[in-house]
Amino acid sequence: MTKSNGLFERRKNLVSNGVGVFVESTVAEAKGAIITDLDGKKYIDLGGGIGVVNAGHCPEKVVEAIKNQADKLLHSCFHISSYELYVDLCEKLVELFPHGNKTKVMLTNTGAESVENAIKIARQATKRPAVICFSDAFHGRSMMGMSLTSKVNYKLNCGPFVPEIYRLDFPNFYHKGYGRSEEEFSMHELESLEYFTSRYVDVNSVAAIIIEPVQGEGGFNVAPKAYMQGLRRFCDKHGIMLIFDEVQSGFCRTGKWAAYQHYDVLPDLSTWAKSMGSGMPIGCVIGKEEVMDAAQAGTIGGTYLGNPVCCAAALATIELMEEEKLNDRAMVIGSRVSNRFKEMANWAEAIGDIRGLGAMTAMEFVHDKQTKAPNAEVCDALVRKCLDRGVILLKAGSSKNIIRILSPLVITDEELDRALDIIETSLREVIEEKI
Repeated sequence: MTKSNGLFERRKNLVSNGVGVFVESTVAEAKGAIITDLDGKKYIDLGGGIGVVNAGHCPEKVVEAIKNQADKLLHSCFHISSYELYVDLCEKLVELFPHGNKTKVMLTNTGAESVENAIKIARQATKRPAVICFSDAFHGRSMMGMSLTSKVNYKLNCGPFVPEIYRLDFPNFYHKGYGRSEEEFSMHELESLEYFTSRYVDVNSVAAIIIEPVQGEGGFNVAPKAYMQGLRRFCDKHGIMLIFDEVQSGFCRTGKWAAYQHYDVLPDLSTWAKSMGSGMPIGCVIGKEEVMDAAQAGTIGGTYLGNPVCCAAALATIELMEEEKLNDRAMVIGSRVSNRFKEMANWAEAIGDIRGLGAMTAMEFVHDKQTKAPNAEVCDALVRKCLDRGVILLKAGSSKNIIRILSPLVITDEELDRALDIIETSLREVIEEKI
C-alpha cells in the first residue's frame, strides 16, 4: 500500500464523509506551482487550493513574515488589544480597493464569514430584510452562505434556510444569449430584474444584491459589462446595496486586483478571502464608509478576525504580488491557456465554450453544441487522466461539466505548457474512447 492510499484509509475511518474529496491526491509539501505527494510524486497544480495560492505555494517572503510574527504575537483579539498589523493591512486594502471618497474595512477569517458580515452590514445600512442572489452562485457553506449558494448538492437536508433570500438567473451569455449582442442580452436581463422586483419581492424591501463578477463554483461565467453597469444604476435608483463577491476572483486572478475593476463599476460592499493570505485564514469586507459605519458596535467582528500572523501573511502576499507584477502575469497565463483551449475546441466536438477573465479560464463540455447539454462524463474522465499524468485539475458548474484553471500565477511557462500538453493528450484519449 502506498503512503497516499494509507492516508485515505485513515481519513475514511476518522474524518466525516461530509468533508468531500474533490481530487484524490495527497500532499507532503508544495512550492510555487508544484505539489509533491506522500509518495514523492510531483504534480503541476492548476487548482491552486481552489484559488488560494495566486502567489504560489509557500512563497519565501510570506513564510518569513509568518515566522517573524509568530515570535512576537500569535493572538490578542483585536476587540481587546489593538495592534498595528490589523490597521496596516486595512490601510493597504483601502489603497488597492477604494470604494468612493472614503473606505473602511473589517477583517474576517474566511470568504463565507465575509459574506455573512456583508449581508449584516447591508441590512443595518438599509433597515431592509431581503437579499437578491443568482443561479449558479457560490457564497459559502455557513447558513447564510448556503442560503445564497445555488448548488443544491452543497446544502442537502440542511434547511430550513435563511428567509428573505430571492434568486435570479445569472446573466449567462453562453447559455442564454440566443444570437443577441452582449448589450442586447444585458438589457433583456435587466428588464427581467425590473419584472422580478415587481412580482416576487418588493423592491423597497431589498437590502442588497450580491453577485460574483466571475462565478467560481458556477463555472467561471463572466457577467457582461453592460449588465453590471445596469445593476449599479438599478441599485442607486432603489437605495439597494450592491455587493460584489470577489473571494475567488480577487488578488490578481483576473489581471487586476479586483474583477470589478474591469467593469468601471464600484460596489457599495465587497467580500474577499482565498489568495489574500497565501493560504492563511484571512478575508475581509470592504465598503463605503457610510455603509460600513451603519453597523452598530458589537454586531460584527469575532475572536480570531484579523489574527496578527494572518495579517502579516496578507501584507507580505500583497507586497509579493506587487513586486512580481502578478496582474500582468495573469494576463499572459490567461492568454496562453485560452489560446490552447481554443485550439483544442477546433477538433474536440465535446468542447462547447471557452471563457474567462484573465487567468480565470474555463472549458465547458457538452454532448451537443446546439442544445449545450452538459457532458460531465468527458470532464470527469479528463480530470482522472490528468491526475494520473501529474496535473491537478478542478471541475466546476452545477453539472460538473466544466474545467476551471486556477493555477498559481507564479507558474513558469515550461510548467504551464507541460500541463496544457497533458490536458490535450488526455482529452484526445477520452474522445477516442468515446466516453
